[in-house]
Amino acid sequence: MPRSQPTAPRDAVHHPVFARFYARFSVAADERAGVGAHREELLAGVSGRVIEIGAGNGLNFPHYPSAVSEVVAIEPEGTLRALARRAARRAEVPVDVVPGAAEALPVKSEAFDVVVASLVLCSVRDLPRSLREVRRVLRPGGELRFFEHVLAPTRGMARTQRALDRTVWPWLFGGCHTARDTLAAIEAAGLELGAHRRLRVPERGLQVPSSPCVLGIARKPFAAPD
Repeated sequence: MPRSQPTAPRDAVHHPVFARFYARFSVAADERAGVGAHREELLAGVSGRVIEIGAGNGLNFPHYPSAVSEVVAIEPEGTLRALARRAARRAEVPVDVVPGAAEALPVKSEAFDVVVASLVLCSVRDLPRSLREVRRVLRPGGELRFFEHVLAPTRGMARTQRALDRTVWPWLFGGCHTARDTLAAIEAAGLELGAHRRLRVPERGLQVPSSPCVLGIARKPFAAPD
């Protein structure tokens, strides 16, 4: 029988100052840094039941295709969760915004066709555990759609990312870590990497520690035959 996980504390994450900053910055990034187009690419072709981890202020909601039957949007931060609920009321697909944390998703196993992780795996407290939860809630053959900050491919920027991750960056930016090797972590969780590409945000101009990103698909394997 599929098992369910205990519900996380109502405010599993509490970053009210960062949340207010992010609510403004993220809208500008969508419009001026091309993030909105990346969200559109991330969600193209998605269908069925979807769970979105770390929905933030709901900027993905307008990009869900009509083939999506339901979105369960998990957001642990109270200020962002309230904004996401407003965005959900304007969405063209059914969206239910609920509290919870990526490390203990409050849903049944193998209940979803797609998990969406958009600029959130950089800030979860326990990346391996969060990805094990992704694998748990996906049906066999289901997809993880991811758009994430990752470790830079160049030595200089990678050194800068690691130094900032050990000091001020997580404190300033709501727990964000820019130097995580998310692709390796996805594979270590037992998910199969599909098509993916590396990109910069913004594509042109000044590169910052959060600029290196990856966008792609991973799948939960079907059970091996007996």
